Amino acid sequence: MTLSTTEAEYIAACLASGEAVWLRKLLTRLFDLEMDVTCIWCDNQSCIRMTENHVFHDRTKHIEIKYHYIRDMVEKGAVKLQYVPTNEQTVDMLTKPLSRMKFEHFRNKLGVVPRKRE
Repeated sequence: MTLSTTEAEYIAACLASGEAVWLRKLLTRLFDLEMDVTCIWCDNQSCIRMTENHVFHDRTKHIEIKYHYIRDMVEKGAVKLQYVPTNEQTVDMLTKPLSRMKFEHFRNKLGVVPRKRE
């Protein structure tokens, strides 16, 4: 259980970075590719700052060590957290209740076309 939205976003970003690094390794080995940094979009600026700042603050010392894996991956250049404003976070379409207008906006951004009625 997390104590703040920043901590929840940080943990989610850490888990996403673990998956991204695994996929990077798989693609590199299968196709002998040189991978660019993998961008993880995040709408929490405090979370992004936590991945870039290696000084442990009183507010973050309770977070388990395993969740600081993302800091190592950011430092190594494997992943990068990129800020995206909340109102442009397309994945919210799949995780939150939205107004019809916002749902249709995100649906269009994904390129999903509504089915024509006959």
